[in-house]
Formats: sequence, structure tokens, C-alpha cells
Amino acid sequence: MNTTLKKICALLIACVPATGMLHAQNEPINPKRFMEEKLNLTQEWDKVFPSSENVEHSKVTFHNRYGITLAADLYKPKGATGPLPAIAVSGPFGAVKEQASGLYAQELAERGFLTIAFDPSFTGESGGRPRYVASPDINTEDFSAAVDYLSTRKDVDPERIGILGICGWGGMAVNAAAVDTRIKATVAATMYDMSRVNANGYFDASDNADARDALRRQLNAQRTEDYRNGSYALAGGLPDSVPDDAPQFLKDYFAYYKTKRGYHKRSLNSNGGWNKTSTLSFLNMPILTYADEIRSAVLLVHGEKAHSRYFSEDTYKRLKGDNKELLIVPGANHTDLYDNRERRIPFDRIEAFYRAYLK
Repeated sequence: MNTTLKKICALLIACVPATGMLHAQNEPINPKRFMEEKLNLTQEWDKVFPSSENVEHSKVTFHNRYGITLAADLYKPKGATGPLPAIAVSGPFGAVKEQASGLYAQELAERGFLTIAFDPSFTGESGGRPRYVASPDINTEDFSAAVDYLSTRKDVDPERIGILGICGWGGMAVNAAAVDTRIKATVAATMYDMSRVNANGYFDASDNADARDALRRQLNAQRTEDYRNGSYALAGGLPDSVPDDAPQFLKDYFAYYKTKRGYHKRSLNSNGGWNKTSTLSFLNMPILTYADEIRSAVLLVHGEKAHSRYFSEDTYKRLKGDNKELLIVPGANHTDLYDNRERRIPFDRIEAFYRAYLK
């Protein structure tokens, strides 16, 4: 062995006990210390719904496997003891946890579940740059990251974890159920398949190669423009007013996102909207490819009068097994299932579903 090689070996051997001593002499390494950025979280109650006296609320963070730190509101039944069944909630697409997902999470906590409502990557109080980007992969991962977090809490039973997605995050939730076998029960409320609507247009009216080619050209030209400008153009949220002849579903969105009922300063839909080029990844990476292989329980909830009803109906046709259910709520439109808990959101049925499959 030559002199240089001997020196290298001596250095490598010397490093081994030093590393071992470091681990032995100090506390176990906390991955959060290295993997999570510190977020500036709002501490006051700034939801669009009132707080519950029966629920303990706190702010938490967790990270996904892309290194993005996510912000969440945690809701726990007041006085609850022992490991609890848990549910991670997100959506709608372009909303924040202070809106519909928080309402669902708090309601389910009142019914005995430990819940978190989280902001997806790049949105709300969560990390990730550039801002206001949507991704079929990363946003599906966000649900699995929430399961990571819940699985490691001492007050959660890791064998009783479910997820709930609203609107576009309903599709992400079903997609997460197809890949994450730790998820025992999934609810998708007023679901959108964001890959389908981006690639085909509403009601599949643009489901042809020429229409998609034109859209790709437009979006790729925008990429060039964004790079030249050094910033990402936003698609714009809902307008500040809607004409009388606007589609009813646009009026319904406006009534939620642009009025006191649901407006929030961090909500994309209430303000500037998504990064324009977010659509590109949905054109090329369809979610729900393996929906027919989901073995865990799935409940799809949709309004009878919702323009988006076909997304849940067509997804349900692909699901297999006797633990899948489609619930159509009489008289409800798309946004009724955001916040109309008195007459439209079927919380009793949702609770019964989770009770049955998170046991």
C-alpha cells in the first residue's frame, strides 16, 4: 500500500469513531431541525368561520419529500385522550386552510377525530417557491406528507388515518389513495379532476389534439415571457363582478370567494390566481391513472346540481370493491359543499363513513 493510500485510510478510520461519539453524546437528530424551514404563521383566528368551543386549535408544520414545509391548523376534540383516528383535509383548488378545509376539519374534530387542514405547497402560509404553482405530483405528495406527520404523533393511531379533499383536492386525495396504502379511508367532496379539466376543458368540450396543441403553444410562449421578465404571470382569480349572463357556476364561485362569506386575503381564487403555466404539468401528467387499483375505502360526495358532478360520477365508475360509495346531495350546487353545513354538507354520512373504515 503506497503512502498516499495509507493516509487516506487513516483519515477514513479516524472519522468513524468521531461520528459515533457525536451521536452518542448528543440528543437524537430531529429531522425537522434540518428539513423544515421556519414559517411565519398567523397566530390570531383569521378563518372565515367561527371557532368551536369544543375543539382545541393549534398551528403546526410538516414537510413533504420535496423539502417543502407545509403549514396546517390542527383541530383536536377538547379533552380527548388516547390515540385518536385522524384526518388530513385540503382544498378547494385555489383556496386556503382558513376557508372550506378548515371548516370541515373543525367539524370533524367536534365529532371525535384529530384533524389537520393544510395549505398545499406554494400557497397560503406553506413554503415553496415560486409561489402559486400547482403540480399533480407535488400536490398529491402533500397528502402523503400529511399522513407522514399524523403517523408520528403520539395522540394519533397510525392505523386509523384518513384524508379528505375538496374540489380539485378531491382529485388529489383520490390520487393519493391510489399510491399511499397507509390511507385507510378517503372522502372527495365536490371533486374536480384537474388533469381532465385542464386537458379537455369543461365537459370535455376541447378534448382533441388541435385544442391541446394550441394550449401548449400558448403556455410555452408564456414560459418564455416569464423567464424574460424574471417573474411568473398570474392567471387571475375571480373577477370583482360577474355579468348577468355569466354561467351559474361562475356566479356561485363569486358568491363564495369574493364576498364576506368566503373571502380570504391569502386565497388565490379570492385574489390573483394561479401561476399561468401551472396548467402545463396537468396536460402531461394525468392523475387518477390507477384509481381502479385503490383497495381502501372511498366516498365521493357531490351536489345534484353541481356543474362538476360528472367528475365524481365518472371516477366512481372506475373504482372497484364494495367499500366505494357515491353520494349525490339533492339540490346542492358545487359551492354548497364548501360551507353549507346546515342544509347541504352531509357530515353525518361522512362521519359514519370514517367510523366504519377508521376502526
